[in-house]
Amino acid sequence: MKNNLFSGILFLFILLVSACQTPDEPEPKSEYQPTPYEIEIPPGFPTDLNIPDDNPMTVEGIELGRYLFYDGRMSGRTHPDSLMSCATCHIQANSFECGIDHPEYIGGFTHGITGKPTHHVMLPLINLIWNSSGYLWNGMICSDNPVAHFRNIEDLVWMGIIVEHEMNSDTNRAKEVIQNIPGYPELFKKAFGSETVTVKNMARAIAQFIRTLTSTDSKFDRYMRGEVQLGQPELQGFVLFTTEEGADCFHCHGGSGNPLFTTNLFYNNGKDSVFDDPKDRYSITGDPMDHGAYKATTLRNIIFTAPYMHDGRFNTLDEVINFYSHNLVWTLYIDPLMHHIANGGTQLTPGEKEDLKAFILTLTDTTFINNPDFRKPEKFPDEK
Repeated sequence: MKNNLFSGILFLFILLVSACQTPDEPEPKSEYQPTPYEIEIPPGFPTDLNIPDDNPMTVEGIELGRYLFYDGRMSGRTHPDSLMSCATCHIQANSFECGIDHPEYIGGFTHGITGKPTHHVMLPLINLIWNSSGYLWNGMICSDNPVAHFRNIEDLVWMGIIVEHEMNSDTNRAKEVIQNIPGYPELFKKAFGSETVTVKNMARAIAQFIRTLTSTDSKFDRYMRGEVQLGQPELQGFVLFTTEEGADCFHCHGGSGNPLFTTNLFYNNGKDSVFDDPKDRYSITGDPMDHGAYKATTLRNIIFTAPYMHDGRFNTLDEVINFYSHNLVWTLYIDPLMHHIANGGTQLTPGEKEDLKAFILTLTDTTFINNPDFRKPEKFPDEK
């Protein structure tokens, strides 16, 4: 009897509560609800994206990252003569490299605020969202670095703030300056739920922005989509690019089956002595076969990213093609994929070199270097 009475009272209570609720009334929302951002993956491109679980892509995070990428005050300074941003060296017109004709970084060799040079020339910020094999020429920034806990693009950002050959600042000063700029605290709250500026969230935001820098609209992309045709020299160059009997480029730089035009792996490609540089791939892995090995760079927009090789030894594509044709140097550490090493190179004829270059130029993506979403914002948060 008592159980029946209790059940009846509970039933009436549930009815009363239900009657007090409006079925169409939305659930109360938290202030911190950033908008998810979906990376558009074109047909044929990899579906495996390098997005850390603790830094999902959001519209608000990308917006904040774009401001910070271009804002020299992120270096922890406010005087105009001492400002340095990511964009000081990573210039959109050069596929986010400094380029060979930079008025300050002569020949493409960059240095920090102190004047101390970077150890290697720059790598472009292209399609890094598809790179899970490590960043920098030697792959020091990678998920399985046995030497240090540098894992992803986020680590590249805070390292850029503190190292001598870049901003030469400290993280406390950087976050204090950004914290005190009107507009930024609100943007941090929208992106990460708190107005308190942290270097961790600065790095997360910039990394999100960098992951949007995708190149997918070169002439070759449009050819693969059936929108344009390649000319005869370009097609002949494509055949040379993708055959071992030809230029034999595809093992390291991919082809129609690898639209990134890099494997993102590391190779000793036969440049010369393998012991001149203490920061090659061997310095990370300790594997003797990695002496003189460096990342195979993407060939997308390669026309804008001179100088070439880790030490910037070549200024033109013609020099690079000549190197692979005639000037390879054998050592015990040469990568097995350098199939033409016994002959000093692929021995391309002048006509074949022109065809190969014609094909490589089809990888130029002017949409990328002119994309308004990648440009410097017209106004910073405190200017609105």
